[in-house]
Amino acid sequence: MTGPDELSGPSRTPAGAAPPSRLRAADLLPVAAVGLRTRRTRAVLSTLGVAIGIAAVVSVLGITRSSQADLLARIDRLGTNLLTVTDGRSASGREVPLPVTAAATIRRTDGVRSAAPTAELPGVQVFRSDRIPVTLTGGLSVRVADPSLLPTLNAKVAHGTYLSRATSAYPTTVLGHATARTLGIRDLAGTPRVWVRDRWFTVIGILEPLELAPEIDLSALIGPQIAARDFGYGGRPSRVYVRADVTRTAEVSGLLARATSPESPDEVDVSRPSDALSARLEVADAGTSLFVGLGAVALLVGGIGIANVMVIAVLERRAEIGLRRALGAARGHVAVQFLVESLMLAVAGGVCGVVIGAAVTYALALQRGWQPLIPPAAVGAALVTAVVVGAVAGLYPAMRAARLSPTDALRTA
Repeated sequence: MTGPDELSGPSRTPAGAAPPSRLRAADLLPVAAVGLRTRRTRAVLSTLGVAIGIAAVVSVLGITRSSQADLLARIDRLGTNLLTVTDGRSASGREVPLPVTAAATIRRTDGVRSAAPTAELPGVQVFRSDRIPVTLTGGLSVRVADPSLLPTLNAKVAHGTYLSRATSAYPTTVLGHATARTLGIRDLAGTPRVWVRDRWFTVIGILEPLELAPEIDLSALIGPQIAARDFGYGGRPSRVYVRADVTRTAEVSGLLARATSPESPDEVDVSRPSDALSARLEVADAGTSLFVGLGAVALLVGGIGIANVMVIAVLERRAEIGLRRALGAARGHVAVQFLVESLMLAVAGGVCGVVIGAAVTYALALQRGWQPLIPPAAVGAALVTAVVVGAVAGLYPAMRAARLSPTDALRTA
């Protein structure tokens, strides 16, 4: 009777017959590794094909998970309850401005926590100097805003202070982050000034970046009083930022159009800026599927490479196979030897691929400032896939080696 660690035939033998050939499980790996040790370059190249495919899959899934986690954290931090109400268009395509009372009626809407009206002044630009041609605007604009804008957007001032009821009546301005950078103003040292149409405005503050309000980043903000006195501002907003109750954002979004313009609610545009960030999650998922598919193709090529190497190994080692068969090795022993050899190649490639993919994920995540995340399911699936690829790739060569008869193998060796 054989022990539990032996691969053998039936435990009972007829009287006078030779005992069945045995291959202990403890000897299986050393025997299967003979071909790998004697043909190291070929083994490394075969392993590399599987490693590339596994590394591609693991790194793509890890990078995607890390970036999505960072994006979700940013969405949670910025808030999904910010809504914007902007000028709409009529059925004929004509732009319809918001009514002067838009901000006041929106504030009275149930579920609205705050509302901040803003208006871009057409034809009014901001420059660093009065010597710059008016055509070189740099994409910057001048926007009217009141003190309610800062709390509504959850914005922060990086330098200086924000507009107040007192400073709004004077030629003072608060620059968006991108505006200050474009104008070359890093801080408020030296009391910087900017040229707005035909007069100087003193910069009293610079905002931190506003990801959900990029138009504010590209604007110089002035108060309604100075805008009315110097630029003819009539109090009509072009955009109203609305902060709703978190649990009622969707409900409030459906009420804002009618609250803004009861007579023509279809001519008011209501949007949620965070939807643009959420859409990036779907784009990332689509890109992930594409790159995982490419990784699967690379893994398939690696599996074909292993199968090719194993077939060549069977042809080259006919003398070894014939000698082992002549010394009593069973067909199953030869088949298992070559199958295990193929599995060893694939598993080695899978482990190397996981390590490479994890290293790529960590390097890119740390460079981008993300928290590195590698899904455990991706690692497990990668290793299981490597084993399956090795088994499938080694099945035909193993069966071919097992079918060789000792006399034919020794005769053709």
